[in-house]
Amino acid sequence: MTTTPAYFDEGELVGVLTTQPLDRVLDYKAPEGGCFVGAFVEVPLGPRKVMGVIWGPGRGDWDINKVRSVMRVLDVVPMREEMQDFLQRVSEYTITPMSQMLRLATRSPGLGDPPSMRKVYRLGDKLPDRETDARKRVLATLRDYGGLAFTLGELAEMAGVSTSVVKGLVKLGAVHEEESPRDTPYPRLDPTLPSVELAEDQAAAAENLRAKVRAKEYATVLLKGVTGSGKTEVYLEAVAECLAQGRQALVLLPEIALTAEFLTRVEARFGARPAEWHSGVTMTERRRAWRMVGEGGAQLVVGARSALYLPFQDLGLVVVDEEHDTSYKQEDGVLYNARDMAVLRASISGGQVVLASATPSLESWANVEAGKYEKLELTSRFGVAELPKLSAIDMRDENLPATRWISEQLRRKIETRLEAGEQSLIFLNRRGYAPVTVCRACGHQVGCDQCDARMVEHRFLKRLMCHQCGETKPMPVKCPSCEAEDRLAPVGPGVERISEETAALFPDTRIAVLSSDLFGSARALKAQIEAIANGEADIIIGTQLVAKGHNFPLLTLVGVIDADLGLQGSDLRAAERTFQLMRQVSGRAGRAERQGEAVLQTFQPEHPVIRAILSGDEEAFWTSEAAERRHAGVPPYGRLAGIVLSSPDVQEVFDIGGILARNDEPLRRIGAQVYGPAPAPIARIRGRHRVRLLVKAAKTAPLQGALAQWVGQVKLPNNLRLSIDIDPQTFY
Repeated sequence: MTTTPAYFDEGELVGVLTTQPLDRVLDYKAPEGGCFVGAFVEVPLGPRKVMGVIWGPGRGDWDINKVRSVMRVLDVVPMREEMQDFLQRVSEYTITPMSQMLRLATRSPGLGDPPSMRKVYRLGDKLPDRETDARKRVLATLRDYGGLAFTLGELAEMAGVSTSVVKGLVKLGAVHEEESPRDTPYPRLDPTLPSVELAEDQAAAAENLRAKVRAKEYATVLLKGVTGSGKTEVYLEAVAECLAQGRQALVLLPEIALTAEFLTRVEARFGARPAEWHSGVTMTERRRAWRMVGEGGAQLVVGARSALYLPFQDLGLVVVDEEHDTSYKQEDGVLYNARDMAVLRASISGGQVVLASATPSLESWANVEAGKYEKLELTSRFGVAELPKLSAIDMRDENLPATRWISEQLRRKIETRLEAGEQSLIFLNRRGYAPVTVCRACGHQVGCDQCDARMVEHRFLKRLMCHQCGETKPMPVKCPSCEAEDRLAPVGPGVERISEETAALFPDTRIAVLSSDLFGSARALKAQIEAIANGEADIIIGTQLVAKGHNFPLLTLVGVIDADLGLQGSDLRAAERTFQLMRQVSGRAGRAERQGEAVLQTFQPEHPVIRAILSGDEEAFWTSEAAERRHAGVPPYGRLAGIVLSSPDVQEVFDIGGILARNDEPLRRIGAQVYGPAPAPIARIRGRHRVRLLVKAAKTAPLQGALAQWVGQVKLPNNLRLSIDIDPQTFY
């Protein structure tokens, strides 16, 4: 537990960490009335006022006559000592400046605003007599966000209208305006309410977790269970125990679209909804959540990875659901893995960590093998549901036309399910209509103007899109290279193209496409998922979005179009990710009383990963994969760091990369090796040329200090950016 923060009298020197990109804590004089360590303050910096935190005593290495005073102490609960410790340790591990860490921990609007009443706007109970496009956008925004309150400015901005449009709808009763206090506590959750009836192995696992939470000591447990085994029900019992102990709990989810169903389950278990923290909530709700977590007015937070940086008073439990999911890795700004940082956060607060997954990461598997984590395993499905039957379709035996991807075997299986009134899922982990558009006259592949990447056709949007930078442009009529007309052709399938083929094969069926780029908001995506769960589709076509924990009771058949897709390339985690994704998506089948079936279309049925998926011998797969990684000295049995240099000047990035590679003495001293520089697999993004270096070291090597010393030897040109990614998950 934290100690009482140090107090500074008026005029004493204090060190203030600001959110500005500076390399040190700045000296200021304590304000009238004094201040504590951890206090959020407003300080002058040049001609500006900036926010900061009292980090400790001042350094005293600046002319005392030039030291300015703190302007005011904000009416916010001070940052706790354990939070300062957490930010410092994440900074050291990820080699991130502390100013960036503080920005991550203060991502809440209006922290300095005093408590007050404000007008908020919700969906009304009347329809306007005349629906203009602007009015429709306002009402659609309110519906998409499921009744959440907006301020006037938020609602106008989200809907892309003027504030007068919103006020006009208020007069018509289509929108309600109401006075609401800022930042009210969340409704109390009741941990004594009855839970669902648990099976024997679930009840044993739940009691094990309850006992660990009661101990109020740090520990990490891997909760492994086959898809549909009731892992959520089990860890909600750990949440109940945490709340009963008067401590706070955090549940991390990998995908916003999962939150709707999960929140419903939380409300059923505890009688009220928890706080939410993710990009799908309004700024008003974000500010409320941040403040209430700090004041103890939020017992449970359900959120995305950045929820780890909320100012919890007493964090007793962190659950990382689908802990293997790659979306837990932050790929820009502060480069961290939320799974690993969850373990660090709980170790500091004396909390319990539950890592839940049907297909754990090799890192977690290795930590169990090493005795660092305990494992609890659920081996049977919840209720009457049975595990799906798994089989492969050898595509070498299928005589399909070049424009077809659904095999005859899979087509017949879908027909059988349609006749039984059951749902089928066709899975392809590739967004859009076609991954490449090629000119049949000259062979040119249409690429992005800003990146070295091919543009993906999105026929539903009638545009080409770059999946690296987001650049879009209309479908060209002529080839950009040779200007031949009507010679551009799509190559390869995406989910939109599979949807087109499915509609031709099954013309009288209801088809739903689940792909993240087809929905304008998180709420719209949730609504589609709920509609599918209620049986409003016969065939679902989806990307990896559908593999993330959704429960479709009528779904009994999963057909994977290209099980070989993830096995391509040089990613060291390719086998692991393919195994996880195939197991996860096949687990969508047969989650109610009907047994499901999953079939994998593959050109490599003899591949070890495909064989492991079909046999169900997970331990054999993990043991083999671990042996290969251990032999290669790569994570989790070695350490990697990825360094990316980027600049508009291609020669500049190669020059700096070469200087770093030649001056590698700090790394050689710890036995590390440097590979590169080499062009990144995607060598240009948003007009910036990219060069990669890879550093490999032993598991116990003091890598961060050596890296900091190594890159510190080089003065970087103003237009060149250098990023260091400890434990990289992607290598593009």
